[in-house]
Amino acid sequence: MTREQSEHVVQAAAAITNERSFVVIGSQAVLLPFPDAHPNLLASRKLDLCPAMAPEKSDLIEGAIGALSQSDETFGYYADGVSPDTAVMPADWMLRSTLHYLGDTTVVYPDMHDLVVSKCVAGREKDARFIAVLLKEKMILFTTLEQSIRQLDPAHPIEAIVAWACRRAEEAAS
Repeated sequence: MTREQSEHVVQAAAAITNERSFVVIGSQAVLLPFPDAHPNLLASRKLDLCPAMAPEKSDLIEGAIGALSQSDETFGYYADGVSPDTAVMPADWMLRSTLHYLGDTTVVYPDMHDLVVSKCVAGREKDARFIAVLLKEKMILFTTLEQSIRQLDPAHPIEAIVAWACRRAEEAAS
């Protein structure tokens, strides 16, 4: 996905939901702070987003411009309407988030370290590759990532998540 495609998805979601504020999470949130990111970071065809003030409208996004929709078939990329609980991030992630403006639409996206915390919690293979590239390209710092992981609710297996992230740092260094 390109930055232009991600902006197209946001504008389409705004038209569908009649909302003007969205939170973008998931790997393609990298497009806003890093529009020329490493190609391995731009492999996904989907943009995960949630209407900030009306998360219940995520289903409208999914139905109209989600996977296998006419929009997906036409453009080759799609939206995944998600809930605010989709990404597990430190409780204060909004303090580090950044705003991106598309006309009268505001896009909130998390700091990359907070986004990667969510990927570490999920622990999927595709996330491992994504994180290793971010670390190798010095788009995130391991020390900051570890600090962010340690800010998670202690109900999460913090040490296991840190260990998983350490393995990604080792992969990035090799």
